[in-house]
Amino acid sequence: MITALEEAKQAVIDRVGEADVALVLGSGLGAYADGLENATAIPYAQIPHMPSSGVSGHAGNLVAGTRAGKHVVAMQGRAHLYEGRSPGDVVFGVRLMASLGAKTLIVTNAAGGIASELEAGDLMAITDQLNLTGTSCLVGPNDDSLGPRFVDMTQAFDSSLVEVAAEVASGLGFELRRGVYAGLLGPTYETPAEVRMLRALGADAVGMSTVLEVIAARHMGLRVLGLSCISNLAAGIADGPLSHDDVKETANRVQSRFASLLAGILEAM
Repeated sequence: MITALEEAKQAVIDRVGEADVALVLGSGLGAYADGLENATAIPYAQIPHMPSSGVSGHAGNLVAGTRAGKHVVAMQGRAHLYEGRSPGDVVFGVRLMASLGAKTLIVTNAAGGIASELEAGDLMAITDQLNLTGTSCLVGPNDDSLGPRFVDMTQAFDSSLVEVAAEVASGLGFELRRGVYAGLLGPTYETPAEVRMLRALGADAVGMSTVLEVIAARHMGLRVLGLSCISNLAAGIADGPLSHDDVKETANRVQSRFASLLAGILEAM
């Protein structure tokens, strides 16, 4: 892992420089990176060991630029376990951005709403997570140069960053919802029975990403802010069948609000 990270870092460092903030942009949310000042985009295919994403709505670029005086490195899309990727592949991009110097990770996703107060188009700050993928990126021998063997997840998501995000949203005229995100393997959407189970477990939203990235970030000592775009209501709550096209359509609809929220958070940090 260390050798692979170093090779990837050396391939991009001259073009992207060091990072202050790392950003993972989920389904339909990648356009935000195009608006960074002095943006430089590197396709994943040009970065050694960097896994690509074959999912529609994930452009597959590492983009570096500035915003609010901060050097931001962003992933336009991510690899997923359900594509047959290993947990190490899924978190490789986050580890790469951390190796570029990032101390804060803002991780985003499109998620299905479970909590009764959530509606499609809402933005939600993640306050905690349920890793229900059945695996972890920390399984196997630990490399102490990356982080400790046993990682404290008491505050997986930084509460002070959640407060910053909520204040920014209020200033923009909308309420930032808060809730627990459940990460499942996918690629099927959940059954109504599974959604009832998730609700009983305390989940407010559900998706197929994020949880392993957060574990990797905390392993390397990064502060984490998680933001979910509630792209649809989960099975048994929604009126009709679920589709990825609906996920992308909702994400596109809220892009402007999402971009304003991210810009405000970076300014306030």
